[in-house]
Formats: sequence, structure tokens, C-alpha cells
Amino acid sequence: MASKNRVKISFFLIVLSFIGLSASFAAAEIGPDESKSEEFVVTLDHSNFHEFVSKHKFIVVEFYAPWCGHCKKLAPEYEKAASILSKEDPPLILAKVDANEEKNKVLANEFGVSGFPTIKILRFGGSIVQDYKGPREADGIVAHVKKQSGPASAEIKSAEDAASFVDEKKIVVVGVFPEFSGEKFDNFTTLAERLRSDYEFGHVLDAKLLPRGESSISGPTVRLFKPFDELVVDFQEFNLDALVKLIEESSVPTVTVFNNDPSNHPFVIKFFNAEYDKAMLFLNFSSENTDAFKSKYHDVAEQYKGKGIGFLIGDLEASQGAFQYFGLKEDQVPLIVIQTSDGQKYLKTNLEPDQIASWVKEYKDGHVQPYKKSEPIPEVNNEPVKVVVANTLQDMVFNSGKNVLLEFYAPWCGHCKKLAPILDEVAVSLENDADVVIAKIDATANDIPQGTFDVKGYPTLYFKSASGNILHYDGDRTKEDIIDFIQKNRDKAAQKEPGKDEL
Repeated sequence: MASKNRVKISFFLIVLSFIGLSASFAAAEIGPDESKSEEFVVTLDHSNFHEFVSKHKFIVVEFYAPWCGHCKKLAPEYEKAASILSKEDPPLILAKVDANEEKNKVLANEFGVSGFPTIKILRFGGSIVQDYKGPREADGIVAHVKKQSGPASAEIKSAEDAASFVDEKKIVVVGVFPEFSGEKFDNFTTLAERLRSDYEFGHVLDAKLLPRGESSISGPTVRLFKPFDELVVDFQEFNLDALVKLIEESSVPTVTVFNNDPSNHPFVIKFFNAEYDKAMLFLNFSSENTDAFKSKYHDVAEQYKGKGIGFLIGDLEASQGAFQYFGLKEDQVPLIVIQTSDGQKYLKTNLEPDQIASWVKEYKDGHVQPYKKSEPIPEVNNEPVKVVVANTLQDMVFNSGKNVLLEFYAPWCGHCKKLAPILDEVAVSLENDADVVIAKIDATANDIPQGTFDVKGYPTLYFKSASGNILHYDGDRTKEDIIDFIQKNRDKAAQKEPGKDEL
């Protein structure tokens, strides 16, 4: 489960990079909490959380960390929204939990918190938990929360209602019924309640009021409107789980397009949130052969629909964040990269349109070797703290037969910069000990083995003993404490035990 969560974090950071937001919030330590207790946002912790939630039909909860810059930015907006929503009848409650507090980490794990801030909507005493996917400024929070707290599906009574409800740039779901009662209508209402965080739902008695699609519907029907592919999809299936699956499958474009059009961003986010392998083709949309690439790529996407792989095409101009994340270069374009659900990556650079189908087939057949993002191996590595890159991690850490303290850092991280001279002192103090190595790796520029290191913030320190034991260091970041930890956990005689140094 931890490994899957880390992959989801990686995908989420790609999404943030794609849509132009800072990706540092999930990793950077910003500093001590400067916020003060608020009046309208309810503070919860492990001692009162479940009792408080159980008494409310609807509540919004933010899981935050005091050092998180994005949490600090959200705080006044969240408080302002809470003050406005407290005046509703009945009042709508916004709450918060310090998920960085040790005693509250059980709660954070319970709700799958893997980055900050994470906001959840809890319904019916906490029996239904959904992700908050609305705005992060006060007016937007208020509007979104009021909408989420109301009926899951809105009745469409006129053509004017339908025209304003069916937006040409988003997905909406409408149930058509001869009467608003019966098992099928009840199932639709339950469906709307379950998926209301992801889609807007409406219900109507007369299909002729709806735009697009066939208006002469016989019998209850669920109609999905979308701004891509076939535009309208009708379902007569009312088994709840089957209907959820049909809607989820139909609401993903055959090929998700990423460019500078913000209306595409929800579909990009949906693409990365999906569980399947992700194929991403990057090219310059203004190049002469763009149409040929799009046509061939779409054909391949159609061929593999429903076979565990999704497809996205990204414009080079809009995809700089992704290039940085994957360690790609513009002179490799056109290129295709596939990232699997377990974090493995596969790459084909300087691609031709006619090569897309054959390369994807080779990948599916298991004939393509994984791609590893790595900085160049240093030509000189004689500083006290040794530099490790992805291509030397195996030799310098796992196969070294030494006791290695490894720092995972980010170049922009202020806390990493503060730690750097301390690690230098540690390395100098131990430089005559041939069995100990102090090392560092830029975790933003090198792939980190999935399931081996749990790097959720920078800096993160791990210790690998000579015999292969791996320990997370979470003590004080002083020279004395770090050296004491190394001496207590090291193997005195550096003896390599077979089978313990493999990834």
C-alpha cells in the first residue's frame, strides 16, 4: 500500500507540474507554524475526531501540516469560508486536523493523506468519505461546499435549465425517468451521492428538454454528456456498481489532450488519478507532422482501450514541468514515455508516427527495458559527502558493503541547505572510518527505488548498514545525534551478506 501511495504522489506532482502549480508542497519543509487558532474552523484531533464527525451529516475536514506553505496560504481563505458557511441554516462546518502531529498520524493514515493540504468531505457521520475537488479561495470554497451539501442531483424542469446545466466543457450526468420514484430512480440517486465529488448530476422527466442525443427515449436512461469523443453516451444499466464503472470508463477521453487550455485540466487530473499504465506522447503541436502523430496515436489508443493503459498527448510548450519530472530534453521530442502503476518508466525518443504502434506493442509484450532518470555520474567525487545518482545507487549504497547514511534532498529546499554543513562535519569526523560513507542524492533529479525508501519530504535521511538493514533517521539534525545514530546502528565489521543488498 505504501508503494502505491508513493506512485500516486508522483503522479499527483506531475499533474501539478502540468497545470502550472507549485509541486513543492508535498515535499518541502517550509518552517515552524506561524498561524494562530481560528474562530470558525473547528480544530479536531485523535481524541475528538470520530465523536464529532459522527454527529454531523456533512462536514469538510482539512488535513494540514504547520510547515506547509500551501496550507498557510489556504488558512485565511478556509477561515473566511468557515465564517460565511457558519451562517447557513443549518450551519456548514469546516474543520482541520494537524496531520503532522504524531498523535494524529493514525487519522492521516486512515484517510489516505499523502500530501498537504488534503481536504475530505465526510457525509452521514463519516460513513461516506470523498475528496474535496473544489477551489481553494474563500468564495469558491463557499460555493462548492454549499453545492456539495445540497441534493446530489438537481431536477431539470425546462430547456433553459438543461441549457445552463449541460456545459460544453465538462462532464455531466442526467437521469431520464417517467417518474421520480422506483428502484431505478433510487439507484440513480445513490449513484449521484457516490460520485457527486467528480460529476454534476441532474434528473429530468422529458428527454426532449435535453440538448444533443436522441430525444425519444423509451424507459429510464442515464445520459452522460461530455466534451470529447462521441459527446453523448446513454446507459440503460441500473446496477449501481456496473453503472459506476460505465461512467468512469466513458468519462476518460480516448486520448487526453494537454495544452494551455485550462478546460482540459480536469481531464488531465483524471488521467493521472486512474489506476492504469499511462502513455504520454510529447511533441510540438505547431510542427508539420502533428496531425499524423495525433491520428496514429488515436488509432493505437482505440486499439488498447480497456486493456490497462491510458493515453495522453502533450504539447511541448505546456509540458515543461513533466519534462523536468521525467528528466527529459527537448531535443528528444517527439517522444513517448509510459509510466506503470508501480512507478517503472519506459521511453522512446525521436519518434516517428509509424513507430508508435510497434513500440507500444513491444512494451505490452515486455520487450522494452525500463528507463531510469539519473544525473550524470560525477567525474570527480572527492568531497566529504559523496554524491550518489540513480545510476550509482546500486554500487555506492546497496552493493558497497559499507554503512551508508544517505540524504535525499532537493536543491531548492531551505532545510536541506541548513543541513548541508552539518553533514559535511559528520563526514569529516568519520572520514578515517573506511566502513562508513556519508552520501546525498538529489531526489528531484534521480529516480528513487519504489518500496525501498519512503521519501515524502526533504531532507529525508536513511541509513543502510553494511549487512543491508535499512533504517529511517528521524532524530535531531545535529552532528552529535547523527554520529551517535550511525555508531549505534552500524555493522562494526563491514561484512556483506548475500541476498540482503538487492533492491
